[in-house]
Amino acid sequence: MKKAPIGPAILVTAAFIGPGTVFTASLAGANFGFALLWALIFSTIATIILQSMTARLALVTGNGLGENINQSLKKPISRFIGFSLIIAAIIIGNAAYQGGNISGASIGLSGAFPAYKDYSSLFPALIGIIAFVVLWHGRYRLIEKALLVLVLLMSSAFVITVIIVKPDFYEIFNAIIFPKLPEGSVLTAIALIGTTVVPYNLFLHASSLCQKGQSIDNLADAKKDIVISISIGGLISMCILSTAATVFFSKQIVIHTAADLAPALQPLFGDYATLLMSLGLFSAGISSAITAPLAAAFALGGLFNLKNDLKSKYFKCIWMFILLLGVLVALSGYKPVSIIWFAQVANGFLLPLIVLYLLWIMNTRILKQHKNNFIQNTLGALVLLVTILLSGRSLLSAFGLL
Repeated sequence: MKKAPIGPAILVTAAFIGPGTVFTASLAGANFGFALLWALIFSTIATIILQSMTARLALVTGNGLGENINQSLKKPISRFIGFSLIIAAIIIGNAAYQGGNISGASIGLSGAFPAYKDYSSLFPALIGIIAFVVLWHGRYRLIEKALLVLVLLMSSAFVITVIIVKPDFYEIFNAIIFPKLPEGSVLTAIALIGTTVVPYNLFLHASSLCQKGQSIDNLADAKKDIVISISIGGLISMCILSTAATVFFSKQIVIHTAADLAPALQPLFGDYATLLMSLGLFSAGISSAITAPLAAAFALGGLFNLKNDLKSKYFKCIWMFILLLGVLVALSGYKPVSIIWFAQVANGFLLPLIVLYLLWIMNTRILKQHKNNFIQNTLGALVLLVTILLSGRSLLSAFGLL
């Protein structure tokens, strides 16, 4: 039996621990204290459930999620509707997410190099060029690993800091055991779920396993990889929210830049907090800015049965399009924090669509004896129900019907 390498699930964790997670979890803690910790626990468990399904699908069929959707939708009408919705979900979600990645990296650059503040409007284009060069030469893996180290160091700082700032563990326990939605917190809860259960990661993970040449014999190792890696990511997110709740809540602090987030790290790093936060955001942004276009290329390439090869012209065209959209979103003139926020909310709204298709495929004949069982379907349906209820409540509130 081939031993499955640890890695694909770690890439998923690295993808969702980006600028969006830092800002969204910080805003949740600053505005609502510990109240929304339950949303992070739910989203972590939901990610484990859904990524486990895509892993099983990839290991059984030898194809990614996009390829399996292509092969499963046979009738012209269902094929047209399904493809249209998924393409829209991937393009809208990835473009918004990519805009957030580039904006987050831009905020990091601005904080790290305050002397060049007057040129900050050019930072999104500069970051886009860096990502383009890395992706074009196909040597992103080494750079991504180097940046991942910085991201993990920055994230680890929150784990240490949350111990130093001594949060109220009774309030943490109470928030987890008795979930609630404070007034005005629905969009924040959706954003927390959207920044963790990222739809494009379902495509990225399945394709990554296929690239590794794994089979169903590796399913147990893949599950361990998923549980350990995603749980670490969830713990980091919870530490970020708890730190922000302890440092920011009830203090009327408005978060716009890396300097606004820096107080969360000051107990550990003092005057170096702003620089370290800025470098962490830049690293997280660049790493995710490379991953997001690749995920879109894997997803759409699989959907249209194109060759998922870094050197394929179709593959390059897809990631270049997503990268360009992200740069344009980042250059749109909106506040970077607003762009990052919209990306997380957009992902939260698009998630039910992808989950619905995943559940459908996991119950088709292509999986044979590895189809979803009753418990797996129940858990998947619960994830779908919660995301639909949150999205529905937000829409009703927006139209004044709730």
